[in-house]
Amino acid sequence: MDRKNYTSGAPWEKIVGYSRAVRIGNILEVSGTTSVQEGKVLHRNDPYLQTKEIIKIAQTVIENAGGQLSDVIRTRMYVTDINHWEAIGKAHGEAFADIKPATTMVEVSRLIDADMLVEIEFTAYLRG
Repeated sequence: MDRKNYTSGAPWEKIVGYSRAVRIGNILEVSGTTSVQEGKVLHRNDPYLQTKEIIKIAQTVIENAGGQLSDVIRTRMYVTDINHWEAIGKAHGEAFADIKPATTMVEVSRLIDADMLVEIEFTAYLRG
């Protein structure tokens, strides 16, 4: 099967050696995504808005690969404080209420930047 890598142009993709997303066949895997634009963390101290921003970023990647948010079949959420689960879950639920992908939420000790409260991975099954 053909493999297509998608990049966001972030400098750390080349340094770390990864792609924003990889599509093989109908499966699209979107790398862990945080609420960052142009190297700056957005919505510091707000897990709800960070989650909304992350989903928006991932949606753009999925659409660039020929899919849509409704193609998401799995999400994995990494949170730095499990006490924020309701705010994060609310934002996730607003985007995926009708889609209902399989999901996981786990607490981690930290992310690469202390202002990052949430990181989410997405798996989509693209129909075309």
